[in-house]
Amino acid sequence: MPKKVDHEARRQEISEALWRIASSRGLDGASLRDVAAEAGISLGRLQHYFRTRDEMLLFALRHINRLAADRIRARIESLAEGAGGEPAREPTPREVLRACLSGMLPLDAKSRTGLLVSAAYFARAVHDETLRAEAENGIPQLRAFFAGQLRLAADRGELPPERATEDEAMLLISTADGLATYVLLGVHDPETALRLLDLQLANLFGAERA
Repeated sequence: MPKKVDHEARRQEISEALWRIASSRGLDGASLRDVAAEAGISLGRLQHYFRTRDEMLLFALRHINRLAADRIRARIESLAEGAGGEPAREPTPREVLRACLSGMLPLDAKSRTGLLVSAAYFARAVHDETLRAEAENGIPQLRAFFAGQLRLAADRGELPPERATEDEAMLLISTADGLATYVLLGVHDPETALRLLDLQLANLFGAERA
């Protein structure tokens, strides 16, 4: 009986080969043949999973975004588990926001690689309508989620109501994006970026609520 092939797993493996190329030299030079060689398969086998380079790029972008979202979700879930025998509890909006924002920073090797790949996509998306639309679609959803957390914090008396806006949510996203870029460029180390992120949250929520 022929062995069943997990097509989704194969597509993810090809995506990871593409990421390795993107993180070291960007996407412009990543042809289907280059990715096939990096993945250790023939070009014909790769084209069995992706008919075109654009199809491969779009799948790989969505896959890396899913992995990043999974990492952030795990951070939030860990907050609710309790530590040192403490009972499980619902994380505060500030804790949820910090988990999300710190998850957007390159604080370890895995997240650094992910952000290097994302940076390569962003550079290409400036001139690629399909990739640009994919990037644009995620921003309103993230802004709305952050704004919802800010409104919840205001309802709980943890944040002045006038600060619970989509503009404040967008400023938090922009702060994390800027700090992530500076870490990749070597302007800041990860510890400094995290300290500055905490400073921004303290300015928003108040240091006494840290």
